[in-house]
Amino acid sequence: MIIDCHGHYTGAPAEHGRFREAQLSALADHRPAPDPGVIPDDVIRESIEKNQLRVLRERGADLMLFSPQASSMAHHVPDADMARSWAAASNDLVARVVSLYPESFAPVCQLPQTPEGSLDQVVAELRRCVGMGFVGCNLNPDPSGGHWTLPPLTDPLWFPLYEALVELDVPAMVHVSSSCNPAFHALGAHYLNADTAAFMQLLEGDLFSRFPTLRFVIPHGGGAVPYHWGRYRGLSDRMAWQEPSRLLENVFFDTCVYHQPGIDLLTSVIPAENLLFASEMLGAVRGGDPETGVEWDDTLQYVERSSLTDAQRRLVLEGNARRVYPRLDAQLTAAGRLAS
Repeated sequence: MIIDCHGHYTGAPAEHGRFREAQLSALADHRPAPDPGVIPDDVIRESIEKNQLRVLRERGADLMLFSPQASSMAHHVPDADMARSWAAASNDLVARVVSLYPESFAPVCQLPQTPEGSLDQVVAELRRCVGMGFVGCNLNPDPSGGHWTLPPLTDPLWFPLYEALVELDVPAMVHVSSSCNPAFHALGAHYLNADTAAFMQLLEGDLFSRFPTLRFVIPHGGGAVPYHWGRYRGLSDRMAWQEPSRLLENVFFDTCVYHQPGIDLLTSVIPAENLLFASEMLGAVRGGDPETGVEWDDTLQYVERSSLTDAQRRLVLEGNARRVYPRLDAQLTAAGRLAS
């Protein structure tokens, strides 16, 4: 079985986008918030079958962990009530997709974060979604959208969320949303900056002594982390921090790296036990590499061509996802889809 741990509803129906526009308009005009309405099943089916489901089948993967579109989470909007209702509507739509295609998708939720960092409604939405069968969440370390106004992920501010994640036994994928800082292009800088910064925050802190079972997935191949593993080891030695390899008991990386040399570097630096297959399709990079003819986000081809052994490849493609997302494993096992 091949599990893609990183997919977003980038082709969500236009009705969902119009609801968001109506929300923002109502906020600007100080009017009551609109109702999201109900999107028909056939509209949802069309949006999925023409996009993620089609590509998933064409490329040979079996299941995608599916969450709302990352760039649309828009955590920089400060209104807490809007954040809550927008996250709920986005998560409910993902749940609809999963109900229509339970063999192809498993749900991961958006959290109603805001720049001021309050976590009460964040924890409440996480609990609601896990109660609906969601197996993970996306956690934004920078709800300000590129201005980094909150303390690092190791700060006690975040502890109520971590306590809930540990209690519910679900991991968090570190994932920012849109960039509000013109110095940081959202897809080419902001996302990768956040991946790298999150790892550095965890390295500099001591979060996992307090939360030994907390699990993070850092996407996009870990940003700059694998490329600069020696720098992190050197800093740790110089500053008397923990050895970077200690983080690998709790921190995992996905394979959203869009060329063969990048995957080869990732798989040679990070142990196979800490890599989860992912493509993020249809996402940041679309189309094909004119030099190779391979679709940029067809990461399965890169993983298959890497130097991983067969046993390591099975871990990356399936085993690690089932271990890091135990609620996913339980759902698959209950459906008779046993691990390879």
